[in-house]
Amino acid sequence: MIDPALDTLLTSTLDRLGGTGPALALLLAVLILVFGLLSARRSQARQREAASLAELRFAELLKAQTEMQGRVAAMAEVFGAKQSETNQAINTRLDGLTQRLGQSISEQTRATHENLRRLQERLAVIDNAQTNIQSLAKDVVGLQAILSNKQTRGAFGQSRMETIIADALPSGAYQFQAQLASGVRPDCTIRMPNGQPPLVVDAKFPLEAWNAMSGARSPEAAKIAAQQFRRDMEVHIRDISEKYLIAGETQDTAFLFVPSESIFAGIHENFEAVVQRAHRARVVIVSPSLLMLSVQVLQALLKDQRMREQAHVIQGEVARLMDDLTRLDDRVRKLHGHFTAAQKDVDLILTSTEKLTRRGARIGELEFETVAALSESADAVAEGRTAPPRLRVVDED
Repeated sequence: MIDPALDTLLTSTLDRLGGTGPALALLLAVLILVFGLLSARRSQARQREAASLAELRFAELLKAQTEMQGRVAAMAEVFGAKQSETNQAINTRLDGLTQRLGQSISEQTRATHENLRRLQERLAVIDNAQTNIQSLAKDVVGLQAILSNKQTRGAFGQSRMETIIADALPSGAYQFQAQLASGVRPDCTIRMPNGQPPLVVDAKFPLEAWNAMSGARSPEAAKIAAQQFRRDMEVHIRDISEKYLIAGETQDTAFLFVPSESIFAGIHENFEAVVQRAHRARVVIVSPSLLMLSVQVLQALLKDQRMREQAHVIQGEVARLMDDLTRLDDRVRKLHGHFTAAQKDVDLILTSTEKLTRRGARIGELEFETVAALSESADAVAEGRTAPPRLRVVDED
């Protein structure tokens, strides 16, 4: 599109040139110049439009940036609040967790100290037990040294037997190393009730063969030691039967004391023939517990015998006791009669006091009718009329 001013200028120029050739060339040059100016003006206009569009877009970008900054600030504020709440919640949970962990650690520490204390106590008990075991080991070594000697071994077995019998029976019910009519001296004789002959207890035992059998390192050595132990036991049983079973002087049964429960069990488990031989020979093999039980039975029998011997004394004491009870019953009955009579007298006295109380109450409830009646009575008395005052009962039962 051509500017109007430029169009007017071209028209006037053509009119002046009159259409000549040079005029056409000049016209073409002017046209080219005009078109260049137009192009320049158009390019400038386009640049201004582009600049204005750029400014508009820049303004929109600034507005969008401002809105974005506001949103970012709002989001930052929201995120900050959320982060603060989250931090507070995390701190609260951490504090609770720390407190629980502290309590748990404290409880665990307390439990650990308690367990350590108990462990120390148990260790102390174990130390004491170890000390006792060491002492016992020394005693066992000493016992082995004692039992290795035959005479010392016999003294040990007899000492244990004497202790059991002396603890269970009175002093007059037994005798150690008492001489019999044949001249032999058994280890112990126990007096029997009802005038029966005494019971013989022998405390000797072939311990060498038993120890050899227990300490054998091969089956052949153990077999040889068992045979030797069987022979020694049979010889000892025969000696007891021949020496201590005397008709009319001792019982027809004797005790062979074994100073160990384990040896007693081993004999009955592994040497049944020896036990049967002892039964046939009227020799009873007893352990410490069986000897104690037998002695307790004998103690009960002796006590029963003493009670039967003192039965007449007991009967006399019971008769005198019954006499005393009869006299006491009579006196109690008399005292009961006295108390009954006294109770009757007390009941009569209470009846009299109740009557007196009721009469006093009635007298207290009586009153004069009026003051005027009193004055009239006084005037009548002054005039010589001796009429008594009239009384009124307010409330009479």
